[in-house]
Amino acid sequence: MNSKIQSEIKELVEQQVISEGIASKIEAYYQSKKDNAPNRLFTVFGVLGALLVGLGIILILAHNWDDFSRSMKTFFAFLPLVIGQVFVGFSILKNKTKVWKEASGTFLFFAVGSSVSLVSQIYNIPGSVSSFLLTWILLCAPLIYLLKSHMLGILHILFMTYYATDFGYSFLSSGNTPWLYILLLALVVPYYLQLLKNHIDANITSVFNWLLPLSLIIVLGAFIDRIDEFGVLMYVCLFGLFYNIGKMPLFDNRKLRRNGYLILGSLGTIYMLIITSFDWLWKDRIKNTLDINSQEFYVSLVLFLMAFGVLVYSYSKSWIKRYNLSHYIFVIFSVIFFIGFGNKFIPLTIINLLILIIALITIKIGADKFHFGILNYGLLIIAILIVCRFFDTDMSFVLRGLLFVGFGLGFFLANYLMLKKQKERKLNVKN
Repeated sequence: MNSKIQSEIKELVEQQVISEGIASKIEAYYQSKKDNAPNRLFTVFGVLGALLVGLGIILILAHNWDDFSRSMKTFFAFLPLVIGQVFVGFSILKNKTKVWKEASGTFLFFAVGSSVSLVSQIYNIPGSVSSFLLTWILLCAPLIYLLKSHMLGILHILFMTYYATDFGYSFLSSGNTPWLYILLLALVVPYYLQLLKNHIDANITSVFNWLLPLSLIIVLGAFIDRIDEFGVLMYVCLFGLFYNIGKMPLFDNRKLRRNGYLILGSLGTIYMLIITSFDWLWKDRIKNTLDINSQEFYVSLVLFLMAFGVLVYSYSKSWIKRYNLSHYIFVIFSVIFFIGFGNKFIPLTIINLLILIIALITIKIGADKFHFGILNYGLLIIAILIVCRFFDTDMSFVLRGLLFVGFGLGFFLANYLMLKKQKERKLNVKN
């Protein structure tokens, strides 16, 4: 049991808040929790061990591969698969520990991949990397639920992202739209929802909170077919969806580092606003008429409706209690994008104002919460905005220099005042 908990229990007994008997029961409870808790380090080493054993078998076979007959090659191609299935079956039938299930499931996952690739090579079965990955992922997807394996869920997300990028981006292979990525995503979402329901504060849930949105960010670009301008709107709506999900109490009440949706949504929104604060997008927007009968438009529409649905639902539950412009950026940007102004001045002015207002609101939130990270994030947004305008305005170097000096002093002063205020608050609490 944690020494801190022991000292607190002892203090409660000394202050006669609880009796010796209750203290003993509390200690026994925490000790039982510790005894029943899985050894995370042992689980990690078990998974790594399974990976190394699998790689070792592959290397041994590869060294002597050319000396084997076709039938012998086929035997060795299926051997890891059979071994993996035996261990997985043993883990399920004997209801072995989490370590056994994670290790055997990981071994079987890579055994399936090696067997499929070796059989294809032995019998010269044609196919692309993306089709191989798709077959591999679909064959192993049921194992996630059969073994309740966190590692298999992570591998599923990583490999479905690899499949979508290989299939969808033209600089890697075919450049087709990876619609089956949506199916692969749907296969792992129920497992993720179970984690949110039963293990919301677990570290593994935090890993999924980062991996899933990162996967969507990486893959979304593969859904851009003809109209690049719509790609900007697609990403703004996606980041708006992430931000509003991250502000739901389920995620917002957790530590910030566990809330991948909020961090990625905020960073992504600021990034998209910064790059659209230059005139390149609006020059093309004025020259070209957008085709709303396009794949990009429908993807943007779906993402917009999802983000708007989360926003409306949050309002209906009274989760949004204070005004924060970041909730509505995707709506404002969509309106600007489709109105099609006759000149670039109006959209550029609005976007620069949006960035400045978001920065000021972020600084205020950081000051109210006494959170240096949030405070400096708001200051950093203003700094980036100033740097961007440094390169596309005709201000004199003296004026630019004074602007940087003034902002640097403001940066220092804001942190100094925050630190001073925090110290005064601590003294008041003690007194």
